[in-house]
Amino acid sequence: MDKYPQALASHEKALEIQQQSLPLNHSTLASSYTYIGTVFEDMGEYPKALSSYEKALEIKQQSLPPNHPSLAKSYGHIRNLYSTMGEYSKALSFCQRAVNINGQQSLSSNPPHLRWYENDLDRVKRNCN
Repeated sequence: MDKYPQALASHEKALEIQQQSLPLNHSTLASSYTYIGTVFEDMGEYPKALSSYEKALEIKQQSLPPNHPSLAKSYGHIRNLYSTMGEYSKALSFCQRAVNINGQQSLSSNPPHLRWYENDLDRVKRNCN
C-alpha cells in the first residue's frame, strides 16, 4: 500500500514492546530489525536499512549456530541492499557467506535455497567484473 511511515511506526512500536520483555539476543528482535530494514530499503533509506539488517545479523550471530539457515537469509538481505546500492564487491562477500551456509546444509539434505544463492552469487560476480 506504500504507507511506509505507518509501517515503520508499527514495526518500531513492536520492537520497543519486544525489547521490554525479551532477551536482547532473542530471534524475534532480529525479525523486527529485519522488517524495519525492509521498510527503510523500500523507502530508499539505504544507510538506515543497512543498520537495521546488521543489527538483525548481530543478534542471530549471538544466538544461532554459525551454519544456521536464518543467518544465510540475513546475509541475503544485506547482499541485496549492497547490490541495489551498486556496491557489488560488498554484495559478493555476503552472497558467498549465504552460499557457504547453504552448502553446509546440503551435506545432510537438499536445501531448497542453495541453487538460488548459487545463481545469485553468479549474478553478483558478473556485476563485479
